Amino acid sequence: MFDTLILILDSTVRLSAPLLLACLAGLYSERSGVVDIGLEGKMLGAAFGAGAVAYLTANAWLGLLAGTGVAVGLALVHGFASITNRGNQIVSGVAINFLALGLTALLGQTWFRQGGRTPSLSGGGRFGNIELPFAAEMAHVPVIGPIYSELISGHNILVYIAFAMVPLTWWILFRTRFGLRLRAVGENPAAVDTAGISVTWLRYRAVIACGILCGIAGSYLSIAQSSGFIKDMTAGRGYIALAALIFAKWKPGNAMWACLLFGFLDALAIRLQGQEIPGIGQVPVQFFQALPYILTVILLAGFIGKAIPPKASGVPYLKERT
Repeated sequence: MFDTLILILDSTVRLSAPLLLACLAGLYSERSGVVDIGLEGKMLGAAFGAGAVAYLTANAWLGLLAGTGVAVGLALVHGFASITNRGNQIVSGVAINFLALGLTALLGQTWFRQGGRTPSLSGGGRFGNIELPFAAEMAHVPVIGPIYSELISGHNILVYIAFAMVPLTWWILFRTRFGLRLRAVGENPAAVDTAGISVTWLRYRAVIACGILCGIAGSYLSIAQSSGFIKDMTAGRGYIALAALIFAKWKPGNAMWACLLFGFLDALAIRLQGQEIPGIGQVPVQFFQALPYILTVILLAGFIGKAIPPKASGVPYLKERT
């Protein structure tokens, strides 16, 4: 039972990493007052860009750079529509999702002729797992050994980056001048503008930070978790990350636990597929696949208490002229 629990928790960490990165990406954007429904599209675009470049160059780091570049580009499109032109932020985000969904499938089929996917990656085209010091020696130590060698060690570098971003994001938002201004512009942009700080530039920087993290999240899917891009491989993770962000009430620490919860449900679903449950029998695979989404609906229906977003969230800022 202990070994099974360790395996499930190990899968939980791996499955939570892209959700956590995307959730923190949305945190930067929404804390600045820019609602971002387009997390899914940016992740999908990044996954394709990373998979394609990693295959062509056989270099995972170049793939990561390309995936991040694609996501930042899409983030800037969203910023131009919603910040510069003060367009509807929801519509802009949805448009990015549809754009990424169609373009990745079209370009994948045009370039690689494999049904919208990229060829399988091998060797340097993927990020390999990292074995921490003394992991092999400690593997046989009761309790502590499996936790260190299986649960903590053995992940790729993007997983460690994802969890390291939690304290880093907390420090940036709550202990730096940039974070103070970012939170202020999401609550009262007029006061920030009165202080002589550019609301537009602050929001653009938040949107760029969102693009970078979405780029890492999408790249993780295609060149770390998998061995190439598959059509629509994000499978709604961007929407779950957005739900986790609301569930976490726009706080980095809470976001980590929310994403771990969703990752645990996903890992549990994979583990229980096709198995007999005492007193119930074999549960259909589709139920376990839908379980994370069912939990999302239940949590957002009011079981998390009142989640109050930043006051200026979704409201374009128009500078008053005197």
